[in-house]
Amino acid sequence: MASLTVPSDLVSVQWLHNNINHPSLLLLDASWFMPILKRDGKAEWLEQTIPGAQYFDFDKTICETTSDLPHMMPSAALFEKSVRALGINNNSTLVVFDRLGIFSSPRVWWMFKSMGFNNIAVLDGGLNSWIDAGFDTAKGNPDSALKQGDFIAQYQAHLICDSGTVLTAIGDEGSQVLDARAEDRFLGKVPEPRADLRSGHMPNAKSLPFSALIDNGKMRDIEQLSALYTARLDKQQQAIFSCGSGVTACVLALGATLCGYQNLCVYDGSWTEWGASEQLPITTAERVDGY
Repeated sequence: MASLTVPSDLVSVQWLHNNINHPSLLLLDASWFMPILKRDGKAEWLEQTIPGAQYFDFDKTICETTSDLPHMMPSAALFEKSVRALGINNNSTLVVFDRLGIFSSPRVWWMFKSMGFNNIAVLDGGLNSWIDAGFDTAKGNPDSALKQGDFIAQYQAHLICDSGTVLTAIGDEGSQVLDARAEDRFLGKVPEPRADLRSGHMPNAKSLPFSALIDNGKMRDIEQLSALYTARLDKQQQAIFSCGSGVTACVLALGATLCGYQNLCVYDGSWTEWGASEQLPITTAERVDGY
């Protein structure tokens, strides 16, 4: 079977509709919500999703379940076993989406990139854009018979970093941390939504709220995205993306990838780890625009 190759790391609902019956194409519903919203992505998948989509649970299942931190990257072995169970092969074509437009789906896109798999794209606008285009939906089917896949994970350690790497990077002019949280959180003007976390940001980090990359649930065009990145980041620098818990940092990774940046890394523990540790430095200096 010849694989279908995604044309970009971001595809439109029209592209997906045109190719949805291709035998190598698999759809992943990665809907997840901040705990404060009290919404259940899997429950909503059961009620409505794109036909044939499987639910990808990076929060409770395909993650490091022994960690005190939420939805940390799983081992290569666990990831491989889990995605094989979803019927994913080395020659599969993957499109991942969520029901907030672009929010949690880039996390799964980056997880696959970090496991050495590149034939994956995020659906621009997600489930809402699919529905708005008038395309059919279906209920998620947890009992669908899936043929075991042959996916082989090849972990790319340089794409995921820990607090030690970030601590070194914030004092290195060759690296730049970009923080995807809202500006008020970055500046420490509002409490963190998770309990017992300090407010503020890492010294020398720059603010780039993930919401700035998105317009009506879709990624802004390349010209607009490029302006956001060039104001904060040199293409020769390593970019480290952080957020609250490693999810929306991946929205920044997607935007940077679309703009041609290559030396990219996501801080997996993000502020949930950094803000909880008295040993890690923070500041509330008002430096949000990169200048």
